[in-house]
Amino acid sequence: MDEEENLEPIDEGQESTESTGQFYDNQDDDSQDTITKVTGMYKDWFLDYASYVILERAVPAIEDGFKPVQRRIMHSMKELDDGRYNKVANIVGHTMQYHPHGDASIGDAMVQIGQKDLIIDMQGNWGNILTGDGAAASRYIEARISKLGHDILFSPKITAWQASYDGRRNEPINLPVKFPLLLAQGAEGIAVGLSMKVLPHNFNELIDSSIKILKGKPFTIYPDFPTAGIADVSNYNDGMRGGRVRVRAKISQLDKQTLVITQIPFSTNTGTLIESILKANEKGKIKVKKIEDNTAAEVEILIHLFPGVSPDKTIDALFAFTACETSVAPLGCIIENHKPRFIGVSDMLKISTERTVDLLKRELEIQLDELEEQWHFLSLERIFIEKRIYRDIEEESTWEGVIRAIDEGLKPYTQHLKRAVTEEDITRLTEIRIKRISKFDIDKAQEKIESLEGDIEQVKYDLEHIIDFAIAFFAKLKEKYGKGRERQTELRIFDDIEATKVILRNTKLYVNREEGFVGTGLKKDEYVTDCSDIDDVIVFLRDGTMMVSKVDEKKFVGKDIIHIAIFDKQDKRTIYNMIYRDGKSGPSYIKRFNVSGITRDKAYALSQEKPGSQVLYFSHNPNGEAEVITILLRQVGSVKKLKFDIDFADLAIKGRASKGNLVTKYPIKKIELKEKGISTLKPRRIWFDDTVQKLNVDGRGELLGEFRPNDRLLIINQSGKLKTIIPELTTHFDEDMVVLEKWIPKKPVSAIYYDGEKEKYFIKRFLIENENKEEIFITEHPKSQLEIVSTDYRPVAEVIFAKVKGIQKENQIVDLESFIAVKGIKAIGNQLTGDKLKQVNHLEPLPYEPPVEEIPEEIEVNDEEISGDVQLDDDGQITLSLD
Repeated sequence: MDEEENLEPIDEGQESTESTGQFYDNQDDDSQDTITKVTGMYKDWFLDYASYVILERAVPAIEDGFKPVQRRIMHSMKELDDGRYNKVANIVGHTMQYHPHGDASIGDAMVQIGQKDLIIDMQGNWGNILTGDGAAASRYIEARISKLGHDILFSPKITAWQASYDGRRNEPINLPVKFPLLLAQGAEGIAVGLSMKVLPHNFNELIDSSIKILKGKPFTIYPDFPTAGIADVSNYNDGMRGGRVRVRAKISQLDKQTLVITQIPFSTNTGTLIESILKANEKGKIKVKKIEDNTAAEVEILIHLFPGVSPDKTIDALFAFTACETSVAPLGCIIENHKPRFIGVSDMLKISTERTVDLLKRELEIQLDELEEQWHFLSLERIFIEKRIYRDIEEESTWEGVIRAIDEGLKPYTQHLKRAVTEEDITRLTEIRIKRISKFDIDKAQEKIESLEGDIEQVKYDLEHIIDFAIAFFAKLKEKYGKGRERQTELRIFDDIEATKVILRNTKLYVNREEGFVGTGLKKDEYVTDCSDIDDVIVFLRDGTMMVSKVDEKKFVGKDIIHIAIFDKQDKRTIYNMIYRDGKSGPSYIKRFNVSGITRDKAYALSQEKPGSQVLYFSHNPNGEAEVITILLRQVGSVKKLKFDIDFADLAIKGRASKGNLVTKYPIKKIELKEKGISTLKPRRIWFDDTVQKLNVDGRGELLGEFRPNDRLLIINQSGKLKTIIPELTTHFDEDMVVLEKWIPKKPVSAIYYDGEKEKYFIKRFLIENENKEEIFITEHPKSQLEIVSTDYRPVAEVIFAKVKGIQKENQIVDLESFIAVKGIKAIGNQLTGDKLKQVNHLEPLPYEPPVEEIPEEIEVNDEEISGDVQLDDDGQITLSLD
């Protein structure tokens, strides 16, 4: 937080009149009142104040990445620096000599710099960014400049100075920072009519990108947050206005009824995160039994669920309804040439890198001047002593004579010098003590001069190759300080979570079929299902009308409701089977259809909209089931056969507006269900997108196969655990997953593992016996570990032995099918070897022809019209004719 400032109050001798916009200056009674208009003055004052807040308070300078208060804190720490820790209260007090504001604002700013853990070495309780706990009082905590801070922040010889606010001291205009500190630390500020937010980036990645800039290579940098978490930076927009970064907590499943959060999103802490979860629980969006916060040095929040609550759906609900997912909007703005400038992080890094090169060049130039000055004086000193010129001044009685005598004595020996001898040089020679002259060693002096000449050549070389010198500088920074500063935030593209699919259905939906009312407040009427307040409801009426509406407390949709359910517009597998009479005494038609795109609260006709139309038969089939029904006709005229069967599987699935196929032109007395049907839809093709670690049906990632309603996925983890699940698009997967494929029950699983207790390697092959239970198939000793696992029918592995006492055994090829028969999942298996292994490689399996699976006839869901009629022949039998 930036320090607050109060505007100066109006002098007590002035009165403000809002209606006139004038100040009245009270003067003596005998003098006239003078009227001063405020309009122009206020405009200037506001502009001055806004400019002051922008330039001197809220927005950092591009030159060093500091706001003024931060720069003054670091300058004060340098002045107080003696290698030991200083009380923060002392540093704050010292900073007040440069910063004309309160101690609290300075202390807060210093704590924020310290918590970045880059340029301040802290001691004591400086707070915790994970829990949101504040730092101890400034009198209890201590600080000093870190080693990194010393290396990149200060260089007095190239620092520009200005007078402090009271003119008593000098302070740096900008610190000579030789590192993209603004991007590493991040910054946030709110000024008058302007705000800025630069997100923190990774230390090592910034150095690598700076080196790429110097080499002329392309680069990209993304945020890296101190709270870790997972970030989607696909819309980062180079940190400029309009960009957005989605950040999620890292949530995993500890067991069937417990979730654990181990990393939190940027800009949150464990307190605010837990509070958001509790609020979502109170509103009924999620269902949580208990929350435990075990956070200390690392985040650990345990979320206990009620039995029967899906952990996968709860994880998605936490992202959808709590602070477990937050959105951060960057806004790159800096001060350059005393003006705010909106730029992206790439340009910031380029400017910082170019400035670093310039600073290094200026330091080298100063170093060269100093070395040449040293070489010049040492050469003069050697001539002065070696040629005994000091004896020439013995006869001189005046200072001018002494200077002249030395100057004349040096002239024969100064041709090789790089500049002329000045009076100041001669004065320095006269200050050499007799003791130094008597102990002067010509050889040592020559060695020192030659050493300086070598240093001068090296500095000149560095100046000529300044880019290479800058690259080496950055590389040295990374080598020296990069360890332990690896990226903490995982970058991943997020899938979009549909709130309607993950929200907890904590409300009950009721219906009054006769009166035509639906809603959550009709508690005396028929219960339909559980729902949430953001769900949609689909309703079918006896007259062949369909409507989709939002869940409400009580709503009229139409009398004589025959079907009501929660509606999912993305669901293309739910198929409705229907027979309706067209008009009061017209023919009957049969149709199968799916409902997807609709407009809320609009009545859709499923019949021909003739008065008296009526639905005679209706069924709702979640997986496109097609039943067999029996039609019973009324005895009318010459109808010979009054009873016949119809199989809905013989009809194609059409759009909801289709007319359907003719069943009969005679009146139907009754329709009976003869046989329940099975799904006639094509199996769902399911893919796994490794980028977002989620399943999908949109063709993204690796195709896992075609799945019917009872087909399952096989999941095997490196920890030796496996399970089979019905594939759901909301499923979350563990990071150590090594196998994900469609489960074939008769296909064995083969594994080579190390038994930690027996200290030997074993091979086992087994079938999964319990499809509804997660099981571990290696021994549970802490040192047991899975080497390889295979779901091939005839797997082959290569065993590479470790060298023992200089003896290297030959590699062994193992045919796992021949090595061991298929046994139970709890079997230990057969011992592979007791020797120490270097590694086990999975080779190409042996050829095998899997049994051909019988596939029933399938129908694909589509919205195309298929013409044709179902009609009775002369014998009353049903015939289906399709064009």
